[in-house]
Amino acid sequence: MNDLERNVRRTLAAINPNLTVVKFETFQQQIADRFNDERMISRLTTLFGALALLLATIGLYGVTSYTVARRTAEIGLRIAVGAERLSVIAVVMRGAIMQIALGLAIGIPVALVSVRFIKAQLYEISSADPNVLLGAIATVTMAACVAGIIPARRAASIDPVQALRSE
Repeated sequence: MNDLERNVRRTLAAINPNLTVVKFETFQQQIADRFNDERMISRLTTLFGALALLLATIGLYGVTSYTVARRTAEIGLRIAVGAERLSVIAVVMRGAIMQIALGLAIGIPVALVSVRFIKAQLYEISSADPNVLLGAIATVTMAACVAGIIPARRAASIDPVQALRSE
């Protein structure tokens, strides 16, 4: 028991011995208790957003890996003809970037329309924040680059003889 609580209990007992202090909280603790639900919803939303980003990254990685696997003979032929490693990486990354560009072209308008329905449930939100939108675009683009670079590097290291034999 801290000094403040002890002094309050002693002062109340001196004023009226029939008064009992059931729960002693500071004003700061009372304010924090009022926002527990909102804080929990915020954390859950962040967790679900991170899971959605992880799933999107894994999905893009899978699609890009599948595309590289299907184009093994073509990539092997390019390397055999003399294509540089960076140009092979650029071809694979271009495909991943095109997929993410298509996703952003669909997702950004949907997000802007969705703000109209969600803003009534959020505190001090009047419209879409451009900084948040740009941050989300940058995060998704970086995740796409990470998901695409692994299959791209694998494609660039394909042995042309092995690739042409598999066909």
